[in-house]
Amino acid sequence: MTGFTLLTAELTAKRLGLLSQLVPQARIVALLVDPNYPPSERIVRDAQEAARAKGVSLQILRARSETEIDDAFSALEPLRAEALIVPASPFFGNRLDQLVALAARHAIPAIYEWRQFAEAGGLISYGTSPAGMFRQVAGYVARILKGAKPADLPIQQPTTFELVINRKTAKALGLTVPPTMLDLADEVIE
Repeated sequence: MTGFTLLTAELTAKRLGLLSQLVPQARIVALLVDPNYPPSERIVRDAQEAARAKGVSLQILRARSETEIDDAFSALEPLRAEALIVPASPFFGNRLDQLVALAARHAIPAIYEWRQFAEAGGLISYGTSPAGMFRQVAGYVARILKGAKPADLPIQQPTTFELVINRKTAKALGLTVPPTMLDLADEVIE
């Protein structure tokens, strides 16, 4: 067996940490998960562990349809959620515009996995660099074309991660991005 992993679940704690740096006053954080996405339960467990370690309350919201996404965002205010984590799932990836628009409408600071969310107006994203993964995949393809047996190649993990911060969105939310975060960012969208 060979292939690549994206570390989708494994980066949940890091995302919570980044969101806590950007919104340090947030004591209640919501996690929106797609229950149909197999890594979701691991994402929930990792987020719960990270939230306990940070001393924040974590509220789990599940959505597997457009209506359930709307309902999850409507639940943020009654839960008093002050920030939101939106992990990867194919379903959420196809609802990028809806998720970003709802976060803006509800004025909730949100972190996403893929840079496309920050580019579309989301506050912040942190995840595997697609360009970095494509380079790794190309290296594997080259090795296979040169005669390497796929079964002999180890499963690869990403080596490049991207932090993208949308300062325009931060300003709209009344947030000041700490200089240390700006220094770490791979891209800052003005």
